[in-house]
Amino acid sequence: MTLLKRIFILLIASNYCFIPIAMSQVPATNSGGQVQTVQPKIMVIPYTKEGEDIRTVLEADINKRIAITKIKEAFDSRGFTTVDFTAKLKAAKDNNVFTSDNQTDIKSQIIQMSGADIYVQAEIDIVRSQYDASTISVTLILSAYEASTGNSLSNKVGKSPQFQTNDIGKLASKAVESIAEDFLNVMQAKFTDIVNNGKSIIINLSLNPDSKYTFASEFGPDGLPLSDNLELWMGENAYKNNYHIQGNGDLWMIFDDVRIPLKDQVTGNNYNPNKFALELFKFLKGLGLQSGKDIKGNTIYITIK
Repeated sequence: MTLLKRIFILLIASNYCFIPIAMSQVPATNSGGQVQTVQPKIMVIPYTKEGEDIRTVLEADINKRIAITKIKEAFDSRGFTTVDFTAKLKAAKDNNVFTSDNQTDIKSQIIQMSGADIYVQAEIDIVRSQYDASTISVTLILSAYEASTGNSLSNKVGKSPQFQTNDIGKLASKAVESIAEDFLNVMQAKFTDIVNNGKSIIINLSLNPDSKYTFASEFGPDGLPLSDNLELWMGENAYKNNYHIQGNGDLWMIFDDVRIPLKDQVTGNNYNPNKFALELFKFLKGLGLQSGKDIKGNTIYITIK
């Protein structure tokens, strides 16, 4: 190899190594243009009224246990992968995973440890005829939610015919049969959309009252306003670059529809809003900003100090 060729190759290598990369996409949210087929895992949980404990509600009512079982069987018969709520609840109790008696926290912990993509909340109501107490029907309310965000996927009300019977299980089965097909079709369509386009979250950013910055303050090598830095980062890291900004002012900024993947694109594990919030936290830290984060359902709250 001639000296001239060696110099030429070294110059190319040097230029290549020092190309600046301002914002590279987080691997976990980078689909690379590919979408993997994902079969949802579903867990059916009982509806609880105010004052009821989700940990004990099935123990006290055999009719609810029957209804939960029948709904799970309906999903199983259609090829869905289901998670047994009772088994997960027992495992949680045995391992003392519950950290409080707050019912919202308890439900969230059960759903999280289940690994389910979707949870279906089932409410059963036994209706007795006003003319004959032995004549009853069952009303069933099913509501499906995406597990990590709580976004609604499907809602249906099913009713069984009235019969003179004490066989609640049979009536529950009739109620399930009356809505199962429509309920599952809607749920599957919305879940497929999540797989293809990501799940929707909201990101609410604000500044501490005593912060010395505003969203117009300039940061980064290009000296861009903080709001522009955030929008560029969101465009890079939202799933398939899909996001929408509601608006911003000097002290606030809201992204009302940011898409994140259902699954981590590297590991294949479930991806949740907390993981996306962590990446945003690290980005802000890279700009020299300290921030706090709080997550409620599908909303991420970021407070910049």
